[in-house]
Amino acid sequence: MSTFDKREDTFEKSFVHEEELHFRAEARRNKLLALWAAAKLGKTPEQTQAYADELVAAETAAHASEIVLARVLKDFAAAKVEQSEHQVRKVMDELLATATAEIKAGK
Repeated sequence: MSTFDKREDTFEKSFVHEEELHFRAEARRNKLLALWAAAKLGKTPEQTQAYADELVAAETAAHASEIVLARVLKDFAAAKVEQSEHQVRKVMDELLATATAEIKAGK
């Protein structure tokens, strides 16, 4: 294997690792967001778990972050919870940073 091939292989492995990390972080973010939103919506523990499962499952869809955001905003509007799109996006960004740090720390 040439030096170029080795470098290419290393780059590909690094890219796959980063993509996997990003996918796992977004899924964890969605769960944390669901727990946050469920508390604001007054859901029971069973409802909270089901809600979290639904938002985590959305991660497999294209444009998952937008789907999750739309779902939370719709649920907040239906329950008359006062949260702007900007506020929810900010929470999503903060939770993504938290989730990424947790995964990198091996939690």
